[in-house]
Amino acid sequence: MNDAAPSRRIWLCADDYGLSEGVNRGIRDLIARGRLNATSAMVVGAAIGRDEVAALQRVAADRPRCAIGLHATLTAPFRPLTMHFRPIDGGMFLPFPKMLRAGLLRRLDPEIIHAELMVQLTAFKDLFGRDPDFVDGHQHVQLFPQIRDAFLQAVREAAPGAWVRQGGRRQPLAQRLGAPKALVLDVLSAQFRKKASRANIAFNPAFAGAYDFTGQPDFGVLMRQFLDCLPEGGLVMCHPGFVDETLVSLDALTTQREAEHTYLAGTDFPALLAANNVTLD
Repeated sequence: MNDAAPSRRIWLCADDYGLSEGVNRGIRDLIARGRLNATSAMVVGAAIGRDEVAALQRVAADRPRCAIGLHATLTAPFRPLTMHFRPIDGGMFLPFPKMLRAGLLRRLDPEIIHAELMVQLTAFKDLFGRDPDFVDGHQHVQLFPQIRDAFLQAVREAAPGAWVRQGGRRQPLAQRLGAPKALVLDVLSAQFRKKASRANIAFNPAFAGAYDFTGQPDFGVLMRQFLDCLPEGGLVMCHPGFVDETLVSLDALTTQREAEHTYLAGTDFPALLAANNVTLD
C-alpha cells in the first residue's frame, strides 16, 4: 500500500441499469461483491420492470453506501415517456450527435425537455419507492446546452436531495488534451458546474471513465489512469454487464462491457484500490 497517498473514498458508478437483463445481472453481481457503490437506472430501458428493480434493491440493501440514481435518457434508440416530446425520429429520441447539435444550435424547447425529465423522475420514484440518490444522463445529455437548464430545474423540483453528475476532470492539461472524448466533457461540464452551483445542487468534484470503447483497450490500464488525480468524492463511470440479444439490439457497447465486468470482479482491482489508498466503502 502507498502510505504516502491520502485515503480517498470515491464513487464507482455503473451506468445503464435497466438496459438489458444481462447488463442488470452484471451490475448486481459487482454490487454484491462490493466492487461497485453506485448504479444509475434507465426508466425507459428494456429491462426495468419491478422484478429487476426488486433484485437491485435486495443486493443494494447489503451495501449501505450503494447509491441508486436515475440515468436520464434523451437519445435514441429509446422512446420518450411524454406524448408530445419533440424533436423525435421515428418515434424515438434523436441520436446522440443530432441531439447535441440541436442543443448547440439552440433548437430545443427546454419546457418539453423539462416535462420529459419530470416524468422520468416520477417513474423512478414509482419503481423504487423513493427519490434517486443522484441523477446523471445517458450519453452525458445532462451536460448539453439547453438540456442542462431543464435538467437542473427538474432535479431541483422533483429530487431536491439528489446530487448530479458533472464530467470535468482534475488531471494535468497535457493528459487531458490526449483524450478528445473526455476533453469535450470537460468543456461541457464547465457551464454545467456553474449552473448547478447557482441552483445549490451538489455535484461530484471530479470525473473519470470516458474512453474510446471501439478499440477494446485494457480496462485495468484505464482504471489506473482513472484513479490518477481523482479526489475524495470523485466519480468513475463504468459500463459492466453481460452481452445478450437485447443489449445487441439497443447498444453498440457490447463485449467491452464483459471486459469491464471481468476486471472489476477479479483480484487485480481491489489490489489497485489498496495500492492507491482508494476505498468504495
